[in-house]
Amino acid sequence: MHDEAVDQTLAFLHANLRGNIRFDGDRVPIKVIVAPDGHIVAPVMESMLRSVEVVLELPDDGDEGLQVMVTMERLDPEGEHAGLCDRWCAYHGDPEDVRWARMQIDASRHLQWFVDGEALMRANPLAKDEASLLKALNTQPRSFLKAFCTTCKVDCKEPVAVGLDPGGIDIRRAHDTARLPFPLRFERAEQVRSFIEGNSAPFTPGMA
Repeated sequence: MHDEAVDQTLAFLHANLRGNIRFDGDRVPIKVIVAPDGHIVAPVMESMLRSVEVVLELPDDGDEGLQVMVTMERLDPEGEHAGLCDRWCAYHGDPEDVRWARMQIDASRHLQWFVDGEALMRANPLAKDEASLLKALNTQPRSFLKAFCTTCKVDCKEPVAVGLDPGGIDIRRAHDTARLPFPLRFERAEQVRSFIEGNSAPFTPGMA
């Protein structure tokens, strides 16, 4: 699979965590997160868990949207992957549904790209350092985070970093989430820390 197709599809997915879920002829709104192992996680209805064909439309079913075909797996909020439910709540607040799903990506379609799910199920190499990096980003007065919002033209006076991966930072705003893409991929925590320390004011993407 061409790296550009995978990279662009994943970037779009991370930037669009709200949309619709289509199942059994129905379409309802959904909010998702991407887990550190590449699965998609969301609170869902029981009928969604029983559905055979499930498609995520992010942010909608328009020509420029992303369609993700997924296989649903019931997630126990008290079980092995309970932390993923807490992660979702950090992004989106209290869930409307009480059941949870962990979704394997089977395939996706975005613009001219059709991407196999296996290529999209990338583990986050920064996962083990994510907590410490988020702590650094959220330490007041959050100078870097605010400056990075300005650089990325994201309107947010009080950003809170809730997730991080090689492609960028996920922030929570007053009523939704937003994506702050890095100017290049950072595969190691040291690269991220260096980027943070060297950019406490607005900068030009691609120059870091």
